[in-house]
Amino acid sequence: MNTLGQDIWWLMLAKAIGVFIFLLVTVLVAILIERKLLGRMQMRWGPNRVGFRGYLQSLADGVKLALKEGIIPFGVDRTIYLLAPVLSVVPAITAFAVIPFGPQVSVAGRYTALQLADLPIAVLFVLAMSSIGVYGIVLAGWSSGSTYPLLGGIRSTAQVISYEVAMGLALASVFLFAGTMSTSGIVSAQDRVWYVFLLLPAFAVYLVSMVGETNRAPFDLPEAEGELVGGFHTEYSSLAFAMFMLAEYVNMVTVSALATTMFFGGWHAPWPVNLWDGAEQGWLPVLWFTGKLWGFLFVYMWLRATLPRLRYDQFMALGWKILIPVALTWVLIAAGVRAVWGDSPEMPWAVGLIGAALLVIALAVARGMMASWRSGIRRDQMAKPTLRLHPISGWFPVPPLPGQRLLDPVTIIPQGEVQGEVHA
Repeated sequence: MNTLGQDIWWLMLAKAIGVFIFLLVTVLVAILIERKLLGRMQMRWGPNRVGFRGYLQSLADGVKLALKEGIIPFGVDRTIYLLAPVLSVVPAITAFAVIPFGPQVSVAGRYTALQLADLPIAVLFVLAMSSIGVYGIVLAGWSSGSTYPLLGGIRSTAQVISYEVAMGLALASVFLFAGTMSTSGIVSAQDRVWYVFLLLPAFAVYLVSMVGETNRAPFDLPEAEGELVGGFHTEYSSLAFAMFMLAEYVNMVTVSALATTMFFGGWHAPWPVNLWDGAEQGWLPVLWFTGKLWGFLFVYMWLRATLPRLRYDQFMALGWKILIPVALTWVLIAAGVRAVWGDSPEMPWAVGLIGAALLVIALAVARGMMASWRSGIRRDQMAKPTLRLHPISGWFPVPPLPGQRLLDPVTIIPQGEVQGEVHA
């Protein structure tokens, strides 16, 4: 019997508080583990001062940000400036309401599902909440009254729009095979085979899209420190700045939980543990769900420590020229396979093999595009004339730019004079 939405008020309140505490604790632990993991990957210690081996560092940082003086710059739109952090963090937390942690369990003599609420279009609800969150970033940049935060907010709008299209197309094939948009229904449909094996191209597109959706490295372009100072939150401090950081990590947890739900069977136990009859009963499925979620969080941390930030044109080309065509092609193929084979036993094998072949072709095309792009850059560099300029013309020591070389012999040119020659 489905009891979702029919729980007594105190049980609904307890589950809401439980979800909030789970997200808050996960964020605190994720920040600490990320800093320690990055330290190990970069051959350093990481946090090791506050508490035993630095385990209280995240808590100390949170207390510090909460107690710092909140500074509001002159000339900001005060109402929108204060509302923007709320618009970022509230939708991020709300989206987690439809994620199932486990099956029905007994709580104080009442049977209830380990899920705050379920909707017939629960996945669309998650996508809608993640879309609303970008308004907080845009309004934060606009209301600050500063140029660089505004540029960071504008970049985020283009980034989220681009990668939400690819993410939605990636999830469309899951809807086709599950026959529902309900998160609990999608988990139930994966009791035998996880969709990551059947819908591998969709999972690959979703994996890249969720990193771009959450503005994380190597796609953290709204916060590109080298060119945009601190990004959209440059003018924020104290608790408002902490809310933006909380929203970023909560969004990471939410999209990781959605990936677990859509492709990795949700709270279902992995093989061979699922051969044990008690592996998916009681509160034990919460352990399997949490383990899968932390696997995706580790991927986030690994990417941050490994890959450099992409240029903006490369980032947008990846979304529009590779991810969206691959996702759209896969939706058409999956729909065709579903129409031809139906529910026959051969259907999973057919769609799995076709998906693997499509993913290999997409990777080959992407590699060819990168090779062509690099060769085009080399041709342009060879075709450009070599400009020979003096490095300290005008008494200002300037290193030679790409395509320039020093004159021989080096002589000091008086200020105001220009000397140089161009060779084809």
